[in-house]
Amino acid sequence: MKEGLASTIKEVAQTLLVSFGIFLIVYIFLIQPHRVKGESMFPTFVDGELLLTEKVSYRFSQPQRGDVVVFEAPVGHNIDFIKRIIGLPGEQISVQDGSIFINGKKLDEPYLNVESPGDMQKTLGKNEYFVMGDNRPSSSDSRVFGPITEDKIQGRVFFVYWPIFRGKSSDGMRVISRVHY
Repeated sequence: MKEGLASTIKEVAQTLLVSFGIFLIVYIFLIQPHRVKGESMFPTFVDGELLLTEKVSYRFSQPQRGDVVVFEAPVGHNIDFIKRIIGLPGEQISVQDGSIFINGKKLDEPYLNVESPGDMQKTLGKNEYFVMGDNRPSSSDSRVFGPITEDKIQGRVFFVYWPIFRGKSSDGMRVISRVHY
């Protein structure tokens, strides 16, 4: 009886150890959960939503305009930010009369329900990305803290898993669209 109990305990411990190891590999290298805090990405995401960020694609390709990314907040914060990539390295970004222009061409942003306040102009350097929240009047983004670099990007948001039913398309998946111009 003691041998059976010891064997069972050993198997459970091994299973827990292997499961924890798999969890760590997935969490560190592949997928990480995040919670939306605040209203800066409304209406795309609302406060409290739970989403998954994948960490693999940017190892093989560059971030793209329209990707929603999670990145390290600028200096002085110990939190992560979620924003949409608007400008890519080397591009000239300008905000004029409530619209975004990339190299002089107006950016089509169908996911927005408000204009971008203020006027500004910025030319991005090598490895710099201009990020903005979808709720422009309530977003602290690259207009405030400047562009971010690729090494600060933790991953691309690809799936919202809670709440289950808010904003689903007909196939049951949340659409996280890219922008075009």
